[in-house]
Amino acid sequence: MADTRHGTTGAMKPAAAAGRFSLRGGREINRMGFGAMRITGPGIWGPPADRAEAVRVLRLAVELGVELIDTADSYGPDVSEELIAEALHPYPPNVLIATKGGLTRPGPGDWRRSARPEHLRAACEGSLKRLRLECIDLYQLHAPDPRVPYEESVGALVELQAAGKIRHIGISNVNTSELHRAQQIAAIVSVQNRYNFAERSSDDVLRECERDGIAFLPWGPLSPHDGGALRRAERIARRHGAHLGQVALAWLLARSTVILPIPGTSSSAHLRENVEAAALRLSAPDLDELGG
Repeated sequence: MADTRHGTTGAMKPAAAAGRFSLRGGREINRMGFGAMRITGPGIWGPPADRAEAVRVLRLAVELGVELIDTADSYGPDVSEELIAEALHPYPPNVLIATKGGLTRPGPGDWRRSARPEHLRAACEGSLKRLRLECIDLYQLHAPDPRVPYEESVGALVELQAAGKIRHIGISNVNTSELHRAQQIAAIVSVQNRYNFAERSSDDVLRECERDGIAFLPWGPLSPHDGGALRRAERIARRHGAHLGQVALAWLLARSTVILPIPGTSSSAHLRENVEAAALRLSAPDLDELGG
């Protein structure tokens, strides 16, 4: 009999080795996702140098069992969402598209917060058009805007949800206070913060997510800057015959069952390496060496 546990036939696909996670509301996905920021040009600006490869990367991710594709209107800007639609629309029923609004991009490498309700409404409409969707599976507020009361920004997403424009609400780049404030007015299903084995300032946010069954999407999973931590991870990688990035991803998967890594890349070969990390099991001594 065909194996259809993950929306495909045949053997279980590599991303499924990471295990499954059920979003609040019942949607179940493989924990190993894909971040679509780096399929754009240098400085996350403009089109990629190799558009055909960017499309191949997106299609390969789905072939490997990735079911969570994370993007934002600011990636490009617009380019990442347009490529996702070009590569994957009509979307397989098991694939969840997550995007974000709340930043503007005046130029390469320039990121500015803009979370006024009118901006978020326009941003959502733009994402719907580019992604060719009537309803976005997961729409995330990219970051709090210090010029706008946080409740107003989150409230705009609640209104978009009530209007049928978005299904689930997530938040990003938040502390525990902002998470609690958002939860007072919305059913938050995900938090996306910078987090890796060397940078754990969001440990308290992660604990809150564990308590409430909220998905934690770590950005920057492959870019720790602590030299000592990197050397320890490199030793572990050598012991396992693995790449450093694979150890970083395996650590995230072992760290908490609510963590859904979303590593990004513009290379098919690198994508395969990242997804193969779903099957890497770090030992207790490995985890101790990385600091738990």
